[in-house]
Order: sequence, then C-alpha cells, then structure tokens
Amino acid sequence: MNGKERLLEPEPYILSDMVMQKVHGAMQENVTGLVELFKVLSDPVRIHILKALEVQELCVCVLVEITDYKHSALSYHLKLLKEAGLVESTRNKNFQIYYLTDLGRSLLKAIERTFDQ
Repeated sequence: MNGKERLLEPEPYILSDMVMQKVHGAMQENVTGLVELFKVLSDPVRIHILKALEVQELCVCVLVEITDYKHSALSYHLKLLKEAGLVESTRNKNFQIYYLTDLGRSLLKAIERTFDQ
C-alpha cells in the first residue's frame, strides 16, 4: 500500500438510546410461553391433528381410525394442544369431541398463509 492509499473506516453503527432500551427490553422479555408453544407445534402429529380439526370437530376415535396411532398416543398429543390453548373439548354422550380454539384456528391460518406463498 503506498502513502496515497488509505483504508476506509466503516461508519459506526449507532442506535439511539431509546432504540437500545427497546432492544434491551425485548431481550429481557419472558418468552417461556412462546417457547412452549413452539415446542407443541414442533411435532408433525400435532400439526396433523390441528389440520384435521380445522376440517371438523372430531372425537379421538375418528383420529385413531384414520391413523396408525393408538388412542393413548393421540390423547397425549391432544392434551398438549389443549394445554397450549390451541384446542378445547366438550363431552357429547360417551364421546369427548375436540375442536380448535380461536387461537388454534388463527395460528394455523397464519402458518398456512406464511408457507403457502
């Protein structure tokens, strides 16, 4: 490098104090609930259950009939979806009928919109 060439210094990356406070606040937020929701959504079986319930309210017995899963396994997945607030259930005579909550329906639609593009 001769004397006429100079290294160009990059401009400093400067954020306002207000932005830094907001970023710091975002990094300190409790995201446990969101992490738990993503864990629930990380299993393909549970996504399939949500998609099936998007079509129609269903009893576990129907899900057992159309899949290779045992009643106990599907009940476990439904319990996790229920705990996450994505499905609810109601009793109809001898059957427990599961259906999507507003959150479950909204979340499933948002996911589908994102990945259908």
